[in-house]
Amino acid sequence: MKYVFILLVAVILIGVGGVSGYFFFKQSAEASYGGASEEAIAKKLAAKKAAMSAEERAKNLRFVKLDPIILPIIDESGVTQVVTLVVSLEVDGDENAEYAENLTPRLKDAFIQDMYGVLSRKASMEGGMVKVDQLKMRLNRLSSKVLGEDKVNDVLLQVVNQRPI
Repeated sequence: MKYVFILLVAVILIGVGGVSGYFFFKQSAEASYGGASEEAIAKKLAAKKAAMSAEERAKNLRFVKLDPIILPIIDESGVTQVVTLVVSLEVDGDENAEYAENLTPRLKDAFIQDMYGVLSRKASMEGGMVKVDQLKMRLNRLSSKVLGEDKVNDVLLQVVNQRPI
């Protein structure tokens, strides 16, 4: 009777583990999903920049520098390259700069989650090189999503370095 009870508990635990694993791995990744299209975000940024005069913008601009982001590029044969990004955020005023500095860990997390899978796809690469314009658009979209649409003017890519392994 003791062995039957232990066997029954083991079967139940394996069944529960299998069902929970199925539901956990069945969910699709949400990190690279964008609610708004990249073109719409680019149009909003262009309209916002056009509304302010150049002199007003120059007085209020602040730059928030993020720590370097290091990402691997993985293909069928494993890690083939390592991409290093140095990113700065262009924001208006001291309040937005302080807000962005406080949320840099969350912003870096969003960048890493989104770029980790994107850089490994063939669509984001052209001849083995990262498409910087698409990368910049994705980072702009993510920064607007994390910090808010009116907080960040632009994402500046200061260094994009690819190193083969």
